[in-house]
Amino acid sequence: RFSFPKQILRINQSRAGSTGFYARSHHRHTVVLSQVWSLKLEQEVEKNKALTEALQILASEQQELKESIRSSRRSSAPRTLTEEDFYDALSDSESELSVSDFLSIASQSFEEDEGRDSPLLCHPSALRAPSRMSGEGNHGNQPTQRTGDEKHRTCLPAPMFSRNDVSIWSILKKCIGMELSKIAMPVIFNEPLSFLQRLSEYMEHTHLIHRANTTTDSIERMKCVAAFAVSAVASQWERTGKPFNPLLGETFELIKEDLGFRWVSEQVSHHPPVSAFQAEGLKEDFVFHGSIYPKLKFWGKSIEAEPRGVITLELPKYNEAYTWTNPTCCVHNIIVGQLWIEQYGNVEVLNHKTGDRCNITFKPCGLFGKELHKVEGYILDKSKQKLCAIYGKWTECLYTIDAATFDAHKRTDKKSSEDRKTNKRNSVDEEPEEMPPPDAETVQVIPGSELIWKITPRPENSAKFYAFSTFAMQLNALEKSMEGVIPPTDSRLRPDIRALENGDIDVASAEKKRLEEKQRMARKHRSKSTEEWKTRWFHQGPNPHNKAQDWLYLKGYWDRNFTHLPDIY
Repeated sequence: RFSFPKQILRINQSRAGSTGFYARSHHRHTVVLSQVWSLKLEQEVEKNKALTEALQILASEQQELKESIRSSRRSSAPRTLTEEDFYDALSDSESELSVSDFLSIASQSFEEDEGRDSPLLCHPSALRAPSRMSGEGNHGNQPTQRTGDEKHRTCLPAPMFSRNDVSIWSILKKCIGMELSKIAMPVIFNEPLSFLQRLSEYMEHTHLIHRANTTTDSIERMKCVAAFAVSAVASQWERTGKPFNPLLGETFELIKEDLGFRWVSEQVSHHPPVSAFQAEGLKEDFVFHGSIYPKLKFWGKSIEAEPRGVITLELPKYNEAYTWTNPTCCVHNIIVGQLWIEQYGNVEVLNHKTGDRCNITFKPCGLFGKELHKVEGYILDKSKQKLCAIYGKWTECLYTIDAATFDAHKRTDKKSSEDRKTNKRNSVDEEPEEMPPPDAETVQVIPGSELIWKITPRPENSAKFYAFSTFAMQLNALEKSMEGVIPPTDSRLRPDIRALENGDIDVASAEKKRLEEKQRMARKHRSKSTEEWKTRWFHQGPNPHNKAQDWLYLKGYWDRNFTHLPDIY
């Protein structure tokens, strides 16, 4: 009979005991690690919450401290008052500025997942005349279909809601680390227009294009085109409502006989959001087209919209084409303080035939708000010689003058500014985004200057109706004569925009969510069936003048064959 030695049995027993010990130790170690990570996660959550609250408190205290210092300076330092000490009172719409407006500029991607509300530019011009529809080749004096009454509306069905009780920060602080395109804003921050409709406000100053066509001097034409490019962003001023982002396939048309143009636009892409448009002179005297894709950046206390896309104006009479891009738009004080907007950056308007160009600088506000809204630049020939200067404010007017006179004035003005700064060395430095700057209503006109553009004041009831101009008041009007004429994808037929215009914010919010879900489901269906979305009125391709990526009009819209259009509403 065979038996294991006692020594071997003891070794095996010892090994078995060790294995059990190691297993128990490993289990305890795993439990401890799990508890440690859970604790760390809780700590990070608490830390993030504390930092968020601290940031808001710090911004509030900093704002209060600056106001206190400015107040004490005013009360303890009596001196002779000058014209610079007086500024116009802020309007109601300025005091209610919301981050949503900014994206009127800009900002079409400032929404959650599908068909969000969007944003961009243009301003007041009380322009009145009947709108009409016509065929693709129907221009000039040929008969057209009337789509509206001769008397246009001068107000909206209901005034806007107050946004004073809604905190932008309460929304944004929950979105730290998220893409801006994923942030959904409440419908109360919208204005009752689609981004496609907002884009059409470019055409409010079409008289500048017609003026360019009447002169045989290429430099005079450049002045008019440059003024048109500046006037196109004027609607940023005081426009607090964020336009609804167009749904994929949404369209908008507009015909203005008094201004001599017809316009068609389409939302050609949703991710990224891209809107394409084309306007034509009714006498075939110009073509204005482009595509807009705003890129958003969140800087903590401000949001910046960098415009992407090419804008092109063609004047067939002179075989000329001009191209440019819009300046950058920024909204300040999104956490605390009064929200305010500025445009800044360089814009180059290039004449591709002559080589002439107009380099325009939209000046940033600066420390004391002196440069707010100012624009200045030069028209140069193809050898980069200065031909004349342009200056003014994008919110008000634009002048032109001889380049040498302008340079001499700038040198004198710079010396005066340095003298004033010497007298202000004891004042407290202030960051521009924390101080709502003064908004002087006038431009210092240099003797010998020529006025080339001046903005038309908004109507008296503008503040009650989203700071709309008379032109904007008419964009969403839906007359009975339009039934069966405009396509079913037209922005005027969107139920969420219509509900907001009528003052029913609950219906507007519900319809907005319904449309977003409908678009989301349509996209999922296309992905499962390998079906690709096809645009109807525009196609992607190189710009014919600078070869940049662009969306070009396919023609055919004005033939009014609207069969097989998608059901997006």
